[in-house]
Amino acid sequence: MTTRATDPLAVDLERHAFHPKLQRPLRGIGAEVEVIPVDAESGAVCRFESESGRSSLAFLRDFGASRDWVETRHSSGAWMFRLPDGGTLTPEPGGQLEYSSPRCRSITELMPRMASATQPLVRAASDAGITMLPTGIDPLNDLAQVPLQLSAPRYRKMTAYFEARGGTGVRMMRQTAAIQVNLDFLEEPTLRWTVLNALAPYLTAIFANSPIYRGLPTGCQSYRAETWRNTDRSRTGLLAQSADPVGEYLQFALNAPAMLLPLDGGAYRPFSWWWTQGGASLDDWHAHLTTLFPEVRPRGYLECRSVDALPPEWYAVPICFLAGIVYDHVSLHAAADLIGTPDPELLLRAGIDGLADPDIADVASDLFTIALEGCGRFGPEFVAGRDVEVTRAFFERYTRQGRAPADDALDRLIAPVSAS
Repeated sequence: MTTRATDPLAVDLERHAFHPKLQRPLRGIGAEVEVIPVDAESGAVCRFESESGRSSLAFLRDFGASRDWVETRHSSGAWMFRLPDGGTLTPEPGGQLEYSSPRCRSITELMPRMASATQPLVRAASDAGITMLPTGIDPLNDLAQVPLQLSAPRYRKMTAYFEARGGTGVRMMRQTAAIQVNLDFLEEPTLRWTVLNALAPYLTAIFANSPIYRGLPTGCQSYRAETWRNTDRSRTGLLAQSADPVGEYLQFALNAPAMLLPLDGGAYRPFSWWWTQGGASLDDWHAHLTTLFPEVRPRGYLECRSVDALPPEWYAVPICFLAGIVYDHVSLHAAADLIGTPDPELLLRAGIDGLADPDIADVASDLFTIALEGCGRFGPEFVAGRDVEVTRAFFERYTRQGRAPADDALDRLIAPVSAS
């Protein structure tokens, strides 16, 4: 049998994932923020569509109608609301909600857009009896209490795939929430790719905010990160272990099982098998790429995926932290010298121990200083002084003290016991 070469896939990655020929704003930036809606009284997960009880969809329709939101459907069949600012609001498989900003020319432009979209939403939800939990994992409910909320074939296939591998991936789909920061490659793209992968453990530790699950401590500062680590190691984790990012990512993608193309009987083959045997199209390839979840995902820009969901007052912090390092030449090279190459073992330690690991804490503090210095060189046209000050306040309150938001959550959990 004649096998099909993978050269077209390498060309596709080069053109569309790593080096797009698109006209983008210089130092463009965007973000995606997720929350977990629960019933304010019972703590039960708020169903996206529900004939009885509170429904996120019903609330969003009422809320969006007064704000010129446009209700539509994604190509996958999932619900989507288009916002006047160019952003979108979409549900995730477990009913989590994600606001995706438009691509902006600066943090100064981005943050007011995020605030105007998310702050009224959270307030109105509270008035409607829905609490939007800003945590990396649902701290209240067991997975058995969170059914699949989206019926699109993609999510049913993903569920079947992850259930066959122990179910941790199902928890990831239905119970985790994150902040993703999107950055351009710009000049020195390979260095940015390497630095962002090497930064992932420190991002995980600095912004850890998911130490509790089912009402109990998990032993992990970021149980979201631990859940992701155990989801499917063929499609998660760190890259940038090679001087050829495109070739490395091509092999990563080809070796991952094609979860959207199951064989009869529920078996799975690597995507390379489907492609070389002629059983997969370029559309199948593009769909397969969306089922890969590394800490940094190339999508024509760099999608950084290591930050737990945070309260809205801290949204600017991971954005300023990352931009301050990778968009400033001096800071980029200082960070590269400090952290070296990506370390998968460090990512494991970061999710479990976080800043309680003294080696991680020391480097994290130095990285924060580098990021703040980088932000200081941008000027207000790229980052407003108030956002830099919020970032500095986070550093002083948490990172410099060897703490993360996860420690606040643990303090609140044990406070009633200590007081009794």
